[in-house]
Parts: sequence; C-alpha cells; structure tokens
Amino acid sequence: MTHAFNFCPHCATPLQLITQAEDGGDKERLRCIACGFTHWNNPTPVLAAVIELEGKILLARNAAWPGKMYALITGFMEAGETPQEGIAREIAEETNLTTDSLDLIGVYDFQRMNQIIIAYHAVCHGDVLLSPELVDFRLFSPEAVKCWPAGTGYALADWLTSRGYTPSFVEFPKPE
Repeated sequence: MTHAFNFCPHCATPLQLITQAEDGGDKERLRCIACGFTHWNNPTPVLAAVIELEGKILLARNAAWPGKMYALITGFMEAGETPQEGIAREIAEETNLTTDSLDLIGVYDFQRMNQIIIAYHAVCHGDVLLSPELVDFRLFSPEAVKCWPAGTGYALADWLTSRGYTPSFVEFPKPE
C-alpha cells in the first residue's frame, strides 16, 4: 500500500491501518482514530501523449532522469479541465507545440506509481522549445521507436499497432 502521508490532514493525529466495513466488504486503509478521516489512496490520473510532429514521433528526456531515457510527454490534469484540455496544455507547456487533433489511445494502469494513464495521439505543429524540466528531445520514425515495458510504453505500443507497425520493446537488465 502506497502511503501519501502518515498524519491526519484534519487533526494531525497519526494515521493507523484499520480494517473497516465498506461497500464490497472489509477494507484495510489508513484511518484517523480521532476524527474518522480515511485516506483512500486512489490512483492519480496522468495524461500522456504520443506526439506526431511532421510524421515523426516526439520523445523527450526529463532532466531528473538518469541515463538517456526518452519518453512520452506526460502531466497532471488541473482542476476544471477535461483530459483533452489537460494534455493539449501539457504539450504546449512542455514543448511549445500546438495540438491540431487528439484521439484517445487508451487507459493504462501504472500501479508502481499508483497512477492511471490516459493516453492520446496528438498531431501537433510548431517549433519545439522545451520547458526547463526537459533537457532533450528526439524525433523518431514510427518503425524506429522502441517501447518500454511499463505504463506509457504500452500506450505507444498500442498506437504503433493501430498504425500497422509491430512494436519492439527495450529490454531492461534484470536485477541480480
């Protein structure tokens, strides 16, 4: 179970794992014994885009990532916006590109990060100007792009398959 915090946000009492009856049966959750607060720990929706720019796929590298990993543009929704508005905003903020069209690829679970990924194919135009959180980008032909075996990598693989390409996956070394 992923814990976002250890203390009640209402009264600061330490949260405890307590089993309680809910719809569907007993469920163990972090709960406050003082005020009754329950930490639901629901997955966070994350938006992702397979960006098509001049017939190529744009992948970017985050400044915080080790190595030379490139991935889809992702981000969180803001209150009051639709997923489509949110991913178009994220694309503009992170790449300076204008989104011409969006099509839903699919919804993917990413349990390691307690997230649900809502992935779109975005056809964009403009000149790439990266935000400070990104340090590099590359444009790949669809047949040359490699997918990663997690979250957004599966979205990219599904998009490639929908376009008639057979996706290939990067193999990560297994921990010893």
